[in-house]
Amino acid sequence: MSEQKQDHAQNQAQGHSENHTVSIAVSWGLVGIPLAYGLVETLRRAANLFSG
Repeated sequence: MSEQKQDHAQNQAQGHSENHTVSIAVSWGLVGIPLAYGLVETLRRAANLFSG
């Protein structure tokens, strides 16, 4: 009986870890995509200022 509880606990921990990894990846995407876009637009506009 103890082995079943241990297996169940390991399965729950692994599932939680996978969910945590997915939520971190989604969070970085939600922050990183607009950040990258803003950086590219800033560099484009700065290049226009200095190139004439």
